Parts: sequence; structure tokens; C-alpha cells
Amino acid sequence: MKTKFLMNKISPLILLCLISIQSYPSSYEWQYSNLEGEGLNNSKIKTLSDEFRNGMHGYVDAFLLIKNGKIIHEEYYKNDYAKLTKNLKLEQSKIMTKNYGEAAKPIYNYFDPEWHPYYKDTDLHTIQSVSKSVTSALIGIAIERGEINGLNEKIAQYFPNHSSQFIDPLKSKITIEDLLTMTAGIKWDESSHAYTNPMNNAASMENSNNWIDYILNLPMEYKPGEKFVYNSGITVLLSHILHKVSGMHANEYAEKYLFNKLGIQDYFWKTTPKNLTDAEGGLYLSTRDFAKIGMLYLNDGIWNGSQIITKEWVELTMSPDTDIEESSRKYGFQWWLVPYKNNQENWMYSGSGYGGQYLLIVPEYQLVMVFNGWNIFDIPRPSIEYLSQRVLEAIQ
Repeated sequence: MKTKFLMNKISPLILLCLISIQSYPSSYEWQYSNLEGEGLNNSKIKTLSDEFRNGMHGYVDAFLLIKNGKIIHEEYYKNDYAKLTKNLKLEQSKIMTKNYGEAAKPIYNYFDPEWHPYYKDTDLHTIQSVSKSVTSALIGIAIERGEINGLNEKIAQYFPNHSSQFIDPLKSKITIEDLLTMTAGIKWDESSHAYTNPMNNAASMENSNNWIDYILNLPMEYKPGEKFVYNSGITVLLSHILHKVSGMHANEYAEKYLFNKLGIQDYFWKTTPKNLTDAEGGLYLSTRDFAKIGMLYLNDGIWNGSQIITKEWVELTMSPDTDIEESSRKYGFQWWLVPYKNNQENWMYSGSGYGGQYLLIVPEYQLVMVFNGWNIFDIPRPSIEYLSQRVLEAIQ
């Protein structure tokens, strides 16, 4: 287990004053270079890009590489999702209505091209579960600001209207850190069935009227901190906690303390039926703004010379501390840690979202890779390991 992340040594009042007097640009002046100039084989990257364009890896929408802070490759690919989902949208809508009645929401119909993968014909692309990684940054900021006391805090205190659901002594022991590391112990399964299947806990949650009730009504299966179980509902609990401690929903908090500072002006973030920010998978960003999250972590929380999240939080987040059964990967604070070079001494940081939303950070090479796509159809799709290997093989 990681050591407790302590409160900021600067008092919250002084910190607020420091934050208020700093000015942050509303836009970001991107720098550019080329593949060869930054030490990558142009032919190998072009081959991969051509494969995306020709549909060899399913449905990929964007491929962006940033090295040493400079954009060195940026390609977008046209996929006709309206045509691809013409019949699937209606079929899925019928399934959702049958299973959830009025609770079924079109924004969670993954075959609805108005919502997926782009938000209503804009360039805002769903990042799905990389929303969790963004939420992790917000929790780090809240701890630094003194709004959350630390990683060892028990979460039950933040759910006074759900006290009966914490009668189980195991559930009452769940901490902030257990949520961040997906080791809360709540019984959950979103890996045995597709996200379009109501047998999937995440799908059932997304089509319930009260997500918090849905999550907290589930029984415990393990002791908190004992076992990694991927659970999207856990990040919804973090969203609730953030609202409880700050009075702001996660999207508002992100806008004030993260997005504005990164020059992210355009975004969309879904909300639950109870108006809670859907922190588990509801965020839409442009591909370039998506990359900014990766650049922030690559630079130890610094953006344009200003410390947005602490270096300590980045280090804690990206420490390969939580084992994942039958996997070479580990888990940080809502980030995947993926080994490369065929060993577990070299780790890349990875945000990973349904359909192929990959934000990959390789500190060794000062490299950020971004892939957007919508590989939810019944065809083979590339993994983080495969895509990252293809790019890393191009480094000369």
C-alpha cells in the first residue's frame, strides 16, 4: 500500500490566494517538429497510420504523437458511424428499454452516433474510462487543497444518507485509496459481458435512476485493499465525494482547477440522472486536449511553468503498486501501468477507455501517444501493448 498523501504544507487559505493571482492562458501554443527530427523512423509510423486509414485495426479515429513537448505526428481518419450503427442503434435501444424502461438513456446507447464516439458532430471525442484518470487528478488536487484529508480517510462519512448501506463492517472500512486503486472489495463484474449487455454491472449502473444507490447496495466480496477488481462504479463514488467536499460537481471542479489552466475550453461531460458528473466514462475532449492530460503527467504535474498537480501525487499515482491477477500490468491511481521492453522495470502510464481511447505516456522517451477510436464492433482490435510496441519500434 502507498503511504498516506499528506495535506499540503501551505495552508489552504494561502494556497487559494496563490492560485487566484496566477494567470493561465486560455489557449496553448503548440510546438511542432517531425518524426525524423525527434528520432523516429518516418516510414514505420507512416505504415502504421496507413493501416489505420485502411481499416486494418478496426475503427481508429485519431493518432497523435508528441515527443519532447512537440507534435510530431497527427492524423485523423474518417469512419461512417451513422452507417455502421444504422440498425444497431435501434436494436440496442429496444434492449435497453426492455431491461430498464424509462431509466434507459440514449446517451448510454453506444450504438447511437449522436453520442458515440463524437459528441453531436463536433470534434469532441469520448475518452470513456480515461475519464477515471482525469478524476484521479481532481482527487489529488482536492487532497492538496485540504478538502480531502488524505488517502486513508474512510469514505462512509461522505455518504450520510446511505448509512444503512455501510452497516457491513467491511464496507465501512473502504478508504479513498481503496477507491483509487480499484480494491474496494465491492462485488462487481464488468469484464464477463460487453458494455452493451445488461449483465454487465457498469451497463446496469448507467441505466439505473440512482447510481450511488446501485453501487452501495451491492454486497462486499473481498476485504478492502485485498484484491484488484475493475469497477467503474468506484469512480462514481469519487465523483460524489468531490462534490461533497467542494460544493462543486466534478466537471465544475475540473474546469476551475484543471481545464482552465491547461487551456481546455471545449469539452462535454455527461451527468447521471441525479446530476452527478459521470466521472467513470462521460468525458469528451478533442484529441489535442486529451493529449494535454498526458503531457501534464509526463512533466510531473507542471504546465507552462506552473505546478497544477503535485509531483508527489504524480509519483504516487504512477507507482506500480497494485497487482492485477493474470496480467503483467499493474494499477496506479485510476491509471494502468503497462510494462514494455518485455520486462517489468520499464513502465508506461496508460489511460484506457472503451472502444480504443488510449493515452500512453513513456517518460523514458519523453513521449505521449494518443489513440482515439470506436472499436466496439465484433472485429479484432489492437491492444495497448501492440500499439505502443509499433510506435516504440520506430524510435531510432
